[in-house]
Amino acid sequence: MNIETLHLTKGSGKLELINSLNTLTLTNPYCIKQAKVKSSICSKCYSMKSLKSFRKNMVNVLDRNSRLLSTSIIQSSLLPTIFQTYFRFSSHGELINENHLINLVNITKKNKHCTFTLWTKRTDLIFRYFDNNKKPKNLILIFSNSLLDRPLKKPPKHFDKTFNNVTEKIPEINCHSKCKDCLLCYTKNKVTTIIEKVK
Repeated sequence: MNIETLHLTKGSGKLELINSLNTLTLTNPYCIKQAKVKSSICSKCYSMKSLKSFRKNMVNVLDRNSRLLSTSIIQSSLLPTIFQTYFRFSSHGELINENHLINLVNITKKNKHCTFTLWTKRTDLIFRYFDNNKKPKNLILIFSNSLLDRPLKKPPKHFDKTFNNVTEKIPEINCHSKCKDCLLCYTKNKVTTIIEKVK
């Protein structure tokens, strides 16, 4: 019997040494809708552009991840064991539904030694789930602000930080190096507002 498993993406470039679990932006209804909003960072989506060009080879495995994570709750024995200290959820993709979120939470619970960071714009799913469930201590939630040039300082309920994009260089930019050399997003600290210049 061939059991399908989740594909983990090896970190490279900015994410050197930080592996991730991703889904397919090209089929995510939320991503498709947001990509049409010109005032949104999603209109400049790096993931969509790369998956249509030089990262085409990832489409099938990310599509499988989307299906596995969103259609049912995966039993614990089939969830991945993570061997790193820091791990990222969604360097490609966005939360699809509550099943997806629950599966990610269960991965964090299975791997208590690792700190997981989840970037999401889906406050609807986060509010609904964490209003009734405890957030694992090893999970950092980052609200990915969709609005360009409008940094959000106060994180929404249940979130630890905000991630913001600006089109011009400003003094407040604090995301400008490889994640492994910074770790602002991957550690609990006093910094709650992360700002990056759009590439």
